[in-house]
This record gives sequence, structure tokens and C-alpha cells, in this order.
Amino acid sequence: MLGMDKVTDYPGPGSGSVTITVPEGSGPKAVANELVANRVVADSDTFVKEFLSEGGELSPGSFTFRTEMKNADAVAVLVNKDASRVMYFALSAGLRINESLEAISKGSGIPMQELSALNQAPGQFGVPAKAKNLEGFLAPGEYRFELGTSAKDIIQKLVTTTLDELKAQGVTDPAKQYDTVTIASIVQAEGGQADYGNVAGAIYNRLKPNNVETSGLIQSDATVTYGLGKKSFHLTEEEKADKSNAYNTYANVGLPVGPIGSPGKTAIDAAAKPTQNDYLYWVTINLDTKETKFSKTLAEHNTYVEQYNAWCQANAGRCV
Repeated sequence: MLGMDKVTDYPGPGSGSVTITVPEGSGPKAVANELVANRVVADSDTFVKEFLSEGGELSPGSFTFRTEMKNADAVAVLVNKDASRVMYFALSAGLRINESLEAISKGSGIPMQELSALNQAPGQFGVPAKAKNLEGFLAPGEYRFELGTSAKDIIQKLVTTTLDELKAQGVTDPAKQYDTVTIASIVQAEGGQADYGNVAGAIYNRLKPNNVETSGLIQSDATVTYGLGKKSFHLTEEEKADKSNAYNTYANVGLPVGPIGSPGKTAIDAAAKPTQNDYLYWVTINLDTKETKFSKTLAEHNTYVEQYNAWCQANAGRCV
């Protein structure tokens, strides 16, 4: 008779609020164990059975549950079948702040005016004092919140995710956090994911005071276009020479005045712990595969720029 009184499912509907994060590549069993550990569901095996019977697929992201839910209700949260009872939105890595706020507004129903006001008062969310807004600190990912969750609580969750990742990488000083997010946002915009570490390494090499090759200039097209308020792969020589653009890393030495988008976890990790290399130049030569070529000298770099130009000629309209 031992174990006959084991609870395999709660009666529901449950109470309170528990947020569970599903990492990329996580399986139903691992999620079930997490749910049991947080008293969301009663038994991992019966939960997995219910999940598989629904034919659902796991998506990475943060999910909000109640404690002591019915297995069927908890499964519905994971497969987003209870969409009418949750606020859902997804933020891609690299989005600029207004793009992120628009996605949050659309998914949550919270007015843009309210979100914009919170964005202009970043200090309340624990970001570095240097931050004039929340650019760079809204963590990409899929999010689900209970209906009625306040705008401030939603924003805080996204910011905390970014700050926790910085701390996990050993970046605890606020000033260093701001610089790391700034570099990570450039890495996110400039390189293919497999090359993030080397792009970060090259940026740090360019910032070294004894570097005479590039004289402390990062020379990132992505920072310039951000400052211009547009998205483009091509810049004029006049735009590159414009020192009044505070994000112009061709004309102004050092980092731009702030992040240029929301970096994902991989880009943050690369900026916190860059690959040690001797590179000073990089160029993505294929915008589809994100293949990136690195070099130590301008002459070598120019040969890769020719490969990029050749790709652009073969793919009309892509490099605008």
C-alpha cells in the first residue's frame, strides 16, 4: 500500500504566481521537475504524460504559473492555449528600444505612452546611473504574464534578466555593466552568432590606448546608423565624418554614448568574456549566413570587403 496516497494532480485552479524559465533546448522532463520543485504541479511523470498527449512543443522563454495547478492547466500555459488569460509577447535580439516597447504594447495591451514614460525613468529598475533610458537592458525572449500584470513589473522582469546575466558573467560594477551592454549591442548587430567572441575581442583591441592602427576608433556602421535613426548597410563619407552624431564610432574615439539595441545572452557573454585575439577588423561577407571574416591589417580587411561587395552585386537589393 506504500505510495498509494501519492498526489499525482492538484485539483486546481491554484493560487499566487510562479515564474519558470524554460532554457533553449530544454525537454519536458526537466521542465516538469522544475514545476514540481516550485509546487506548480504535483507529479512530474503525470505532467509529462499530459504534455505529450497534447502534442505540444516547448518554446524557450519565461512562463507564469500558479502554485498547485491542474496538470492540464499548466500544460495550457506552456503551449499557449490559454492565450486569452495571459499577456504574450516575443522580443528578438537586436531590437531597438522603441521596437521592443511596441512589441510589449501590442502583446500586453499596455499603452505605448505608459511604457515610454517608464523607459524615460530607468533608474527605478536598477540599471546603471549612466543609462538615460532602457536601451540595451530589455532582455530578448518569449514572455507570458498573467493578465493585469503592471507595466512596471513587466519591464522589471526584462531588465532583471539582463542584469542577472551580467552578474552571472562576473560583471557587477554598474559602470562596467553599462559598457559591457554597449559592446554587446554592437556585437549583436555586427557579427554572426558563432563569431560574437571574436568581434568582441576585436572591439576591445581597437579600444586599447596603444593601438596605432585604428587609433581607438571602433568604426562600426551599426552605431552610426543607430545615431542617424535609420537601418542601413551603407553610409556616405559625410555620415562617417559627422562628429555631431554621438553614436558615430568613425569620428569619435571610444564607445558610443550608449547601447544600440537589445543584446541576447550570447552577445552579453561574449562582451563580458571576449575571445582573446589580435584582430582589428571584421566584415560580414554574406548577409544570409552571417559569415564574418577577421583580419589584423587594413590591407587584408579590404580583400574581404571586396568579397562583401561581390555578394551584394550578386544579391541585388540586399545591401541597402
